[in-house]
Amino acid sequence: MMTFEEAHLQFINGHLGSRAEGERRARLERGHRHAEILFLKNIWWPLRGQFDNLHPEYEVMDWRGRSYFADFAWLPGYVKLLIEIKGYASHVRDMDRTKYCGELNRETFLYAMGYHVVSFAYDDVEQRPELCMTLLRLLLGRYQPAEAPVSRVQLMEQEVIRLSIHLARPIRPQDVKEHFSVDYRTAVRTLHSLSDKGWLLPVPTTHQERTARYELKRSALEYFN
Repeated sequence: MMTFEEAHLQFINGHLGSRAEGERRARLERGHRHAEILFLKNIWWPLRGQFDNLHPEYEVMDWRGRSYFADFAWLPGYVKLLIEIKGYASHVRDMDRTKYCGELNRETFLYAMGYHVVSFAYDDVEQRPELCMTLLRLLLGRYQPAEAPVSRVQLMEQEVIRLSIHLARPIRPQDVKEHFSVDYRTAVRTLHSLSDKGWLLPVPTTHQERTARYELKRSALEYFN
């Protein structure tokens, strides 16, 4: 089992070796620095344990035809995810109205080209890596639900948690029934299961004793671990 340092050195040397002399290689040599390495060490490596399909300082074109280098691109073949690490001080210091508009336009253009752009704050990468790992796990889980052996029941429960987050209110059996096109008993059984596991909290109705709604516990995101 390689250490992070060994795996990281192999990762970077491999990408340097695949890039001919020029801006793409120079950008990797000067652009892959402290913040990017910290993201890999604190977030990606503990979460993934490898760097498969991850590309540092990845070049794409913006809507003007100009080169843009994302900190990382994850390209497993069926999704194109760009990852940026942004420091508050440098980002604000270097930003003006023109650059701000350009950044928004670039992200919209990349989305139209099939890329999904996500950004992590340097402060979170350094001080709150567990939060970053949870958010990244949720994101990657949308693209590879079958990477690890997972039962159909667990997949259903994970999607119910996502639905509850989307609703931003207590979830009802009727919500599950309509969203997943399942019968009412299956919807009730799924919510009961999540409640028994401690991911949902039952909310008694005002006019009767039986529970018909459930609130999402903040710790429910741990279900995606």
